[in-house]
Amino acid sequence: MRRISLLLTLLLVAAACGSDSQATTTTSGSSTTTSIATTTTALETTTTMDEAFPVTVTAANGPVEVAQRPEAIVSLSPSATENLFAVGAGEQVIAVDVQSNYPAEAPITDLSGFTPNVEAILSYEPDLVVITFDPGDLISSLEAVNVPVLLLPSATSLDDAFAEIEVLGAATGHIAEAAEVVSSMQAGFASVVEDVGAQIEGTTIYHEVDSTLYSVSSASFVGELYEMLGLVNIADEADPDGFGYPQLSPEYVVASDPEVILRADAVYGESTESLQQRPGWSEMTAVENGAVIEVDPDLASRWTPRSVEFLRSVAEAIAELVPVG
Repeated sequence: MRRISLLLTLLLVAAACGSDSQATTTTSGSSTTTSIATTTTALETTTTMDEAFPVTVTAANGPVEVAQRPEAIVSLSPSATENLFAVGAGEQVIAVDVQSNYPAEAPITDLSGFTPNVEAILSYEPDLVVITFDPGDLISSLEAVNVPVLLLPSATSLDDAFAEIEVLGAATGHIAEAAEVVSSMQAGFASVVEDVGAQIEGTTIYHEVDSTLYSVSSASFVGELYEMLGLVNIADEADPDGFGYPQLSPEYVVASDPEVILRADAVYGESTESLQQRPGWSEMTAVENGAVIEVDPDLASRWTPRSVEFLRSVAEAIAELVPVG
């Protein structure tokens, strides 16, 4: 089931791929306007104060008016769930999808973000629903019964992640808190790069999503994190169209001979031992040197404040394997 969810996620990310977002905030008197524009969607919020409603948020599904501060939010996106709690809206969340396993207090249910059931969602009587994927009629069905829906596509860049956090803050009455979260993330990333980046810059890496050799290039969110550290991603040359998640061939990986392998597929039963059994892989530099690092697949596939934790763990693990100087 996790493998199916993973492949669906890759398809969703592909649909959102290629965005280039930026955020600006302007203030005039008591009115604050935050605009976040991307090439794939425009996210814009306008409100007179942090907790004033109604507020209009323009997401991927167009302008969405949230008439009152939502107190019954349903989140069908693990990243959105984490971000809602991060901005201080956790107490307003009443149900999350089955994949939303963080934070511990998230009210996890059997709701699905990939095959959502309208009746099941409505049984929670939500006043706001947050999704990453619409299979075709989810948004229209919820809007038909006056339930506002925010469609926030998968982030393909840091700016996309920051934009989502700011939009969720505006839609839930937590603009100031969202700004603080974004600022903290920016400082955290900068700290990791300053502390470790120089030591591991130039190291070649291969990130394995699963045993079918899906990987991540620098056009993906996690790939951009690796790029921040100055790592050289072998998947980049195999991703000329910027898909973000190219599927590599065994021969390509072996010929690229990465210095470090990052495995996000332990949950599927893969291990360093299973890598060694693949033809030609035991002679690869990373495998010979024991430079195979297991990474948390959840942290590696979400765009949340915990991405800072993920980046630091990867950077420090690689630093332990890379000779100084």
